[in-house]
Amino acid sequence: MKAILKSLQLLIFTFCLLPFLSSAQNTNTNYIDSSAKAQVFAPDVVSSPYTEWATSFTPDGKTVYFSRGSIFWTIVFSKNTGDNWTEPQVASFSGKWNDTDPFISPDGKKLFFISNRPLANADQSKFNSQYHIWYVDQHTNGEWGSPQHVSNPVNIDSSSNYGVSVSNKGTLYWCSRDREGHKGMQSYYANWLGNHYDSPQLLTIKGVDEIQDPFIAPDERYLVFLSGNDIYISLRQENGWAMAQKLSAQVNNGDSNSSPCISPDGKTLYYSSSRIVGFYKRDRKNHTLNFSELQRENGSLFNGQPNILMIPIHLPKG
Repeated sequence: MKAILKSLQLLIFTFCLLPFLSSAQNTNTNYIDSSAKAQVFAPDVVSSPYTEWATSFTPDGKTVYFSRGSIFWTIVFSKNTGDNWTEPQVASFSGKWNDTDPFISPDGKKLFFISNRPLANADQSKFNSQYHIWYVDQHTNGEWGSPQHVSNPVNIDSSSNYGVSVSNKGTLYWCSRDREGHKGMQSYYANWLGNHYDSPQLLTIKGVDEIQDPFIAPDERYLVFLSGNDIYISLRQENGWAMAQKLSAQVNNGDSNSSPCISPDGKTLYYSSSRIVGFYKRDRKNHTLNFSELQRENGSLFNGQPNILMIPIHLPKG
């Protein structure tokens, strides 16, 4: 009888432990090779001594849009000529107001972005007090159209939105701070219903308190996002999202990261980082900088301003 009770207790204990074992196995998934090293993306062209973040590529991967500027946020783009990336140009719809976080839809026909530009019924000489989600449509000649405001209930007067992304189905993801009673930086999604967006829903993922800069996979099978200074991933399950998994130290080394983006072919993670370790180090033992060297250091890529980094990543296939 004692043996039966002992076996029963062991069975119950094992059953209760299964969810925790599953979570532990998930955290061991190797998305980033241990030998991989983050590289600066297009140094001195895209990445510069200034501030860059929020990359998004056209479906063919030949044009990249990103944000530049620490005071006046501006959306710029660069084209791949085969061997090099061209000198960035200001996007046709940007350069006047604070614009950031560009995201090109998977089909390349829309570009969503964040802006504090005035709404249509407001004073056109004054910026909006909140940052809202806007978009431009691509014309048949490849040019972008006039900016269009995403209406309520996505944009609301009491909160700013950031970090927009969109799936094949048109589902919109973004983050907002202290929106409608939800404390901190949280993410939301709204389904596209054919001619308007459904009411936004709070995005919840176990293992993190905040969800920022959500990058949704085109088929929505995974979500890459920021929480604190670190980049995480969560996989879609039948009943929601799996436990958040923090990417390895090759990505999350303690420095400030933001704006994760996956390349159109799903093989490369791009993100903004102020990382200096592994790229630059002062020779404190043998050399003291003079003023010219200090100026050169401050004007270099590794002056503490965010650069765009890239690293190979292994993601689940659909």
